[in-house]
Amino acid sequence: MKKNFPASVRLTLSLIAAVGVFFLLFWLEGQRTEQGMLISILQKSVILSIAAVSMNLLTGFTGLFSLGQAGFMAIGAYVTGLIAMPVSSVDNVFYVSGMADGLRSFKESLSVLPTPLLITLALLAGGLIAAIFAALVGIPVLRLKSDYLAIATLGFSEIVRAIIAAPQLDRITNGSYGLKAIPGFDSGGGRGSLLIPFGVAVACITFIVLLIRSSYGRAFKAIREDEIAAEAMGIGLFKHKQLAFIISSFFTAISGGLLAMFMRSIDARAFQVTLTYDILLIVVIGGIGSITGSIVGAFLVTFAKEWWLRFFDQPLVINGFKVPLLRTGFRMVVFSIFLMLIVLFYRKGLMGNREFSWYRLLSWPARIGRRKKSLPSGDEEALK
Repeated sequence: MKKNFPASVRLTLSLIAAVGVFFLLFWLEGQRTEQGMLISILQKSVILSIAAVSMNLLTGFTGLFSLGQAGFMAIGAYVTGLIAMPVSSVDNVFYVSGMADGLRSFKESLSVLPTPLLITLALLAGGLIAAIFAALVGIPVLRLKSDYLAIATLGFSEIVRAIIAAPQLDRITNGSYGLKAIPGFDSGGGRGSLLIPFGVAVACITFIVLLIRSSYGRAFKAIREDEIAAEAMGIGLFKHKQLAFIISSFFTAISGGLLAMFMRSIDARAFQVTLTYDILLIVVIGGIGSITGSIVGAFLVTFAKEWWLRFFDQPLVINGFKVPLLRTGFRMVVFSIFLMLIVLFYRKGLMGNREFSWYRLLSWPARIGRRKKSLPSGDEEALK
């Protein structure tokens, strides 16, 4: 029988942790000048965690290998940027061909809304438009399996990026010039640079967790394990695959909208296929089929790339001798070694297909002690 704390204890510990995280974020908000780099890394980490959890819903829980995340993030980012961009900045951004008259009129009609409501509407609009595209694209591509599905969705992502940068759409997407003057998380005044992205992430991930625990989530897992057996049990394969694909695309687009707000300016080059590979890397490191694993992986990968390994990009001089290896970009070599070690020792990722457990966390020292006591003294093979 699997050991665990009572539900009341788990709830109490979770509430204490949530309050602690809230006050930590609130304190960091007041330290923007001193902790600017840390705040930026936390923002990017939580944005990528939404994209990773959305991809895990599709890959880890439904068994569909899709590589179209960058395309859906691009849709969400551009829709959010176009809606949230202030009307007063339109002429400065669309200075070559100007903005389309219909789009400008639409933006002017929304300018009466308060900034927080406008940003919320922009994020939801980006998610809904991406979901519509997913529904249309899913009709042909979801009949494919394995590598063929991955190639088809990867092609869709590249098509989206090419369309965004096309000169024929200069008056809508601003073509290769991209979008600028996108409001940030703190554009509404007050504290919001950390509380807003973390709040959106909690809402999105909570919805995905509840979905996985519902009857639809059990159907997704059944399709992942055996499509033939799932269909024999009365589960509509295409219906549930389409549902998972649409929901995953919706939340991926919301993460793209948050990324646009984080970067303040975007162009088509920001959504290359390498972005999809980064999200897939996070999912694999955290554990395919683990929500908390994707969250941990997002923070671990982002902190490693953007902070912890920055040391290796700085030149090192020892007694007048300059170490030739330490130069700009060498941190990615070290990061690759770091990834290989994780894959070697944690072949199913850091969390595997398990979720976070207070019992496993708090009983870890006791379990290590019991394991050491159970080993025969002097048995070196057992200690290994």
